[in-house]
Amino acid sequence: MSQTFLDRTLDNLRGAWRELRDSSVVRSLGRDENQSRQEHWRRQIADCLAGRGGAVSARGRAAALGHDFLRLDDDGKRAFLHLLVNEFGIDRDRVAAIMTDWDMADDLAERALLESELRDALVPPFRSILKEFNSLPQGVKFLVDLRGDLLRWRKEAPGLVMLERDLKTLLAGWFDIGFLELERITWNSPASLLEKLIAYEAVHAIQSWDDLKRRLAPDRRCFAFFHPGMPDEPLIFVEVALVNGIAGNIDKLIQADDNDEGHDGDDAGSVERADTAIFYSISNAQAGLAGISFGDFLIKRVVSQLQRDLPHLKQFCTLSPIPGLRTWMDRQLDAMAKGAETGLPKVIEAALNDCDELMGPKPPAQNPDAVGERTRTNIEFLTAWYLLNAKRPETGSAFDPVAHFHLSNGARIERLNWNGNGKPDGWAQSFGMMVNYLYHLPMIEKNHENYVGQGEIAVSSSVKRLLR
Repeated sequence: MSQTFLDRTLDNLRGAWRELRDSSVVRSLGRDENQSRQEHWRRQIADCLAGRGGAVSARGRAAALGHDFLRLDDDGKRAFLHLLVNEFGIDRDRVAAIMTDWDMADDLAERALLESELRDALVPPFRSILKEFNSLPQGVKFLVDLRGDLLRWRKEAPGLVMLERDLKTLLAGWFDIGFLELERITWNSPASLLEKLIAYEAVHAIQSWDDLKRRLAPDRRCFAFFHPGMPDEPLIFVEVALVNGIAGNIDKLIQADDNDEGHDGDDAGSVERADTAIFYSISNAQAGLAGISFGDFLIKRVVSQLQRDLPHLKQFCTLSPIPGLRTWMDRQLDAMAKGAETGLPKVIEAALNDCDELMGPKPPAQNPDAVGERTRTNIEFLTAWYLLNAKRPETGSAFDPVAHFHLSNGARIERLNWNGNGKPDGWAQSFGMMVNYLYHLPMIEKNHENYVGQGEIAVSSSVKRLLR
């Protein structure tokens, strides 16, 4: 399904630019039979940078360049981008000359002028082409997808790292939170948008249209950020369940139906009786916007909207995976097997050893229900210790990426849930363990400051008890 709509997106983009490309303004840019592909690209790029004519001419040339680029395979695209970076990048001789003049200048005003000139010289000429794409139909989406490709090609094309970083700088400015619009997605939203939700869901796969319809029922909410330059493309979206009390099992939460305990078949009535909003899935929809964060703003905006629309809600909480737990345990056990120092307390090493039999390629148990009581106690103990103490050495932040995200936003580690995700992927990540992060509104700012400033993690007494 994802391939289908991605193909349509690409076809729409090509079609939107074909008319501009075929205008009389740029018709003369066609490739000569005797011209090599690289010579043709050079000519196209130089024509785009020459700036002849007005805005219509500039857009036409950019459309022609972009349309031809879209027709290339991955190898061709990488070759084109290498030419763009290597031949239309920063003029290093000019930069060196300005720096020499700056060293020799003894007047503050003269140095200030040279610094301004240096800033201009450090902007590669190809950036103006990237900006030109911004003005084309679906041009913003083209640039986002281009950066997604550049990230995908990091190993094959390390020489394009500069272009990827330059593009990230541009996109970070264009996708400032002030430009984003929060919208609720419902079952009545356009089918093309619903299709994208199915394709982009990255946490708990949407299995069917019926599954999607359940997630968009009256007692559910889905919100997404959109950008004016990409009005039909969600940037990031969050799925919310309106329930009574804190949920601890993802399957029961997602697959709830009229026969489930606590569900009376009246979705509209359930909304009125719900006291808790559970954020159970947050998915980034655009690979090209990786590293440009607005997920924290999304949660805060959604909380504000839910408070406004449903003032009877008392709690805002997540039901989150723990994706780094097994990775962390594997590293520690590997180090211990090699006789290396882990720096862990002896009680943690002992608990890890007790769980060692579960970590092999063919563990005796493939789901939490088959785990004995002693092993379960050890896993809960290790999970609590991991969330509170495992840190990334380079930053000192929580090792688990989901924990870091929510703790940075001011949440509190509220509750651990044994068998919260009993599916194979839940076992593979964390032996089925899931965690609730509570957004207690009066404490969000304080929790955020304590975590970001001092590395202090807000945690409930019930989780602390697991460490005794």
